[in-house]
Amino acid sequence: MPALVAPVHDERSALLGYLAHQRHQIRVTAYGLTEEQARATPTVSALSVGGLIKHVASMERWWIDLVEHGAMTPEGDYEAQFRLAPEETLAGVLAGYDEVARRTETVLAGVADLGQPVPVPRAVPWFPADVEAWSVRWVLLHLIEEVGRHTGHADIVREAVDGATAYPLLAAAERWPATPWLRPWQPAD
Repeated sequence: MPALVAPVHDERSALLGYLAHQRHQIRVTAYGLTEEQARATPTVSALSVGGLIKHVASMERWWIDLVEHGAMTPEGDYEAQFRLAPEETLAGVLAGYDEVARRTETVLAGVADLGQPVPVPRAVPWFPADVEAWSVRWVLLHLIEEVGRHTGHADIVREAVDGATAYPLLAAAERWPATPWLRPWQPAD
């Protein structure tokens, strides 16, 4: 996937295209990491690249559950979403995120109207009490926003792990040729 979203033809392709792009960008933050590096928490927060990817996958799953079933499926310990458990691997988390993305595409293919209401859960204290429903459109925009926010976090964590930044990582992951102004990331010797 290139650094920019492909041209869009309608609202649905725009929303799904930008969501796919944001997913790709957060995945690129993990490019070339070892298991140990994917778990590293080199900043003042407890965030790791692997944990952030695990979180955005869980978060997208919740929102699509809400679209499909009118309810979110709680995932237990909220903070555990941001950490890779000892038995989890980066490859496994990435594969799980791919499954979530496929499910999102399948569920949304069955939604005829992006204005379809999505009920606001009442048990979540930070959700508005004065709004009865969002729309599927709103949920997609929210997913784009959330993945984008957490991609920024992952960029910072990744840079603290080994100095790698977004465009050199993207160039390496996508096998762009080196230019005088951009060199693909390479692991340290």
